Amino acid sequence: MDKKTIRDLRDSDLQGKRALVRVDFNVPLDDEGGVGDDTRIRAALPTIRYLLEHGGRVVLLSHLGRPKGKPEAKYSLEPVARRLAELLPNEDVTFVESTDTDEAQKATRHGGRVVLLENTRFLGGEEKNDERLSRALAELGDVYVNDAFGSAHRAHASTEGVARYLKPAVAGLLMEQELQYLGAAIANPKRPFIAILGGAKISGKIDVIQNLLPKVDRLLIGGAMACTFFKAMGLETGTSLVEADRVDMAKELLRTGDKKLELPRDAAVAPSLDEGSKAHPVMRDRIPPNEGMFDIGQEAARQFSEMITGAKTIVWNGPMGVFEKPPFDAGTRAVADAMAKATKKGATTVVGGGDSAAAVAELGLESAMSHVSTGGGASLELLEGKVLPGVAALDDRAGGGGTRAA
Repeated sequence: MDKKTIRDLRDSDLQGKRALVRVDFNVPLDDEGGVGDDTRIRAALPTIRYLLEHGGRVVLLSHLGRPKGKPEAKYSLEPVARRLAELLPNEDVTFVESTDTDEAQKATRHGGRVVLLENTRFLGGEEKNDERLSRALAELGDVYVNDAFGSAHRAHASTEGVARYLKPAVAGLLMEQELQYLGAAIANPKRPFIAILGGAKISGKIDVIQNLLPKVDRLLIGGAMACTFFKAMGLETGTSLVEADRVDMAKELLRTGDKKLELPRDAAVAPSLDEGSKAHPVMRDRIPPNEGMFDIGQEAARQFSEMITGAKTIVWNGPMGVFEKPPFDAGTRAVADAMAKATKKGATTVVGGGDSAAAVAELGLESAMSHVSTGGGASLELLEGKVLPGVAALDDRAGGGGTRAA
């Protein structure tokens, strides 16, 4: 990665200074008003601790949910502050109920060593990347750190705008890890290099497919998006989800795929999603007209697993079926298990956020992967080869400059 990180900062940059850190604390809240899943909070702790250990005061910015540019009590970060205080028992964590105010300014200098400001999306200029707001946020710190990979694909005031007015502007440890794994996996993979794509729609993954096809040795397609390819092959797809307006594109991808595209040999079908008890495997050219595919089949699970365990680099984005509804979780489970085995054999395994990351967490296999991304949309855009605005705005290392996954 050719962007500067907090490791590149001198002691004088941090000692007694305020590090304004954009984190991704967009976490689910439970019915009791507490944090339902603190994974993203924990992911930011190494950066927070590093800055504290080097003498800095830490001022945290984050969004939560989708308020419409004004305060909404249900999107307050106050529950997040409570959980953060529990995770940092030796620190005085101060929560400030505003962001762009004199009170917030005062708290950054006289509050605890860790200050969490209120939801950035309570500010009307945040999502518009407003210059006035960006300059105001820059007044809250002496150095800017972006550790919010999950929001790095958004050009917002707290992710991109502020980095233009507050220097140095560097990446945090989580951001560094995300870019190293996702970037290096694509730019300089150990081979064989396999990508696995799933999910419902081919339309959301077209750019990923087109960017990855020239780079991978094999591209495995699962999920409902496989059905659009089946239709392009002239196969019966029954009541399966098919994007009719993408069939011609699927035909073109099959034509130009240079035999790299690998589609499931069979499918798990049922009369409906709610009739899992009637699920049964059929070969892909035998899908009944009155049934739909809700998962890859047993043969496809073996087919994919064999390729995965023989690979040296594997990137996965998107489940193989409707994994929230057994028995249609079997394909996703098989892929996750195969990736865990590949990791043990020394392969680099990267799970690209979103539903696949949720599935790996549900299966308790997060620690069995080389890296599980915290950002669904951001990881997808990196896999598409796009530049992430929140990364592009950070300071380059000498001779650096690129932020694209080559």
